[in-house]
Amino acid sequence: MVRELMTLHRNILSMCAMVEEIVTQAVDELSEPNVDKAEALARRDDEIDQWDVNIEEECLKLLALYQPVAGDLRRITTVLKLSNELERIADLGVHIAERAADLALHPPILVPPKLKQMAKIALEMVHRSIDSYVQEDAQLARDVCATDDRVDQLNREIIEELIGIMRQSPENIEPALHMFSASRHVERIADHATNIAEDVVYLVEGEIIRHRPVRRADTGSGPVPPSRR
Repeated sequence: MVRELMTLHRNILSMCAMVEEIVTQAVDELSEPNVDKAEALARRDDEIDQWDVNIEEECLKLLALYQPVAGDLRRITTVLKLSNELERIADLGVHIAERAADLALHPPILVPPKLKQMAKIALEMVHRSIDSYVQEDAQLARDVCATDDRVDQLNREIIEELIGIMRQSPENIEPALHMFSASRHVERIADHATNIAEDVVYLVEGEIIRHRPVRRADTGSGPVPPSRR
């Protein structure tokens, strides 16, 4: 089963790389909306969907053929969960690109600096959560979980800012709503990155931390509130 597990590992990493690229391009679209690029990203999402199906089939085949236990069982179930989370992240990336395409149909509206900041943090969370899987680093995964609160706070601040824009400039209501939706999608990407990180903790330590306070193991600091999804 070792060879099959290595193949599974390579496949999930290939899917990871593609998902990161889609989300990065989608976030860039907010500043420079382009309908053609949004449609191209939507087509790439079909590839992600196929990766998700293939990886799920591989996992189910391994479970049926080898009836793995302990570490092998945790790895297979973790990859199965990661594939699902990555597929959802890619979907959100496409949604962001669609909102950007809608913005192209309206007078230009300034992208809130905090939205750019939040998108950068969310992308870093995705990258670090994947790194924690590759390195089997539970502490890095816990750090990703702890970062989610910052994204949630930025999302609330962005919503307040957009509400202010809509009140002051009624002509910007529709583009501000598209920006509002994009902000929410970015926040959801951070949530899914947190889910991946939680799955990595399970892979490495055999502990399910979802819906529980997260404690930083290296500092002994107090609990961090669990992510909100």
